[in-house]
Amino acid sequence: MKSEWTKKKFSDIADFNPRETIKKGAMAKKIPMDVLRPFCRDISYYVEESFSGGTKFRNGDTIMARITPCLENGKTAQVSILNNGEVGFGSTEYIVFRAKEGIADKDYLYYLVCSPEVREPAIKSMVGSSGRQRVQTDVVKNLELAIPPLTEQEKIGSFLKLIDDKIVLNDRINNNLAA
Repeated sequence: MKSEWTKKKFSDIADFNPRETIKKGAMAKKIPMDVLRPFCRDISYYVEESFSGGTKFRNGDTIMARITPCLENGKTAQVSILNNGEVGFGSTEYIVFRAKEGIADKDYLYYLVCSPEVREPAIKSMVGSSGRQRVQTDVVKNLELAIPPLTEQEKIGSFLKLIDDKIVLNDRINNNLAA
């Protein structure tokens, strides 16, 4: 019920750019910015590279472009291509969101990050020279959002995930038919 939703700062439900470790020179899965498709949850492929720097993440994390025009174009995804316990990396131009355990659902968090309630203030907060503007992460961390209880987040996230899963399945069927 909407009446049970409470106002919370985004940083109360998600960790931003959580600390992860990959040794310099270690081979790891990298998700370059050009891999992310606008408003598409899934990551279609990755490259394996020697780690020399970048934003790090785990499965279940949401990554969002923080630079123009990638954010405006909807480059946001949920990481699901890693093995258990594996850490991947990508562009320094990502903001990584990790749902706080027992407080937020990872699927709900992904759809929240994609929503106008998060994207519009993020886009409005961009600063820097023309063509190289970046989101002010602190603005996003401090967003006041109406958040449902965890059980309702799980229902919402699960429902929206089913729709995305159906879209993925339909795309596969269409690709098979085209082939």
